[in-house]
Amino acid sequence: MPKPIRRVVTGHNAAGRSVLVMDGSAPHVYQRSPGSAVVTELWETRSAPADDAGSAEVTDHPFRLSPPKRGTVFRIIEYPPDTQRLVALAHERAAGDDGSGHISALDRGSPRHPGFHKTSSTDYAIVLSGEIVALMDEGEVLLKAGDVLVQRGTNHAWSNRTDAPAHLAFVLVDAAPTP
Repeated sequence: MPKPIRRVVTGHNAAGRSVLVMDGSAPHVYQRSPGSAVVTELWETRSAPADDAGSAEVTDHPFRLSPPKRGTVFRIIEYPPDTQRLVALAHERAAGDDGSGHISALDRGSPRHPGFHKTSSTDYAIVLSGEIVALMDEGEVLLKAGDVLVQRGTNHAWSNRTDAPAHLAFVLVDAAPTP
């Protein structure tokens, strides 16, 4: 498992003053199988505009790939090298649906990479460390630490062709389905 990610969340007290309501390791970390990507859920909103009232934990639910309708998801994903991850992806495909929406989002017709998938979301991806290749149906681009990709409901995959993990931060925003 990767190093825990410290998550600090602000809020308001009864007098309406700003306060720190959470400070600790993000409590919800998911990994489907050994060698697969590790997803740390940091925060989620369930409406637009977002409801910033209260101080309840909002990531306390089973993992789901897509953001909630009219909502957002903020997560960090550690992508292991493809030498490990491709084997894990093959096992995940064979295992079937785990309720996360991951299997139904997969493009089983793409021979380029078994991780091809599509969600109804606009995703802001920021490479924190390492490097990763973003693959599209046509074309690909190498992204390095500090690079940003805006993924707009496209069929895509992530390929780590190095020997070290890549860490990416994502904000997923619910969007209308694309053709």
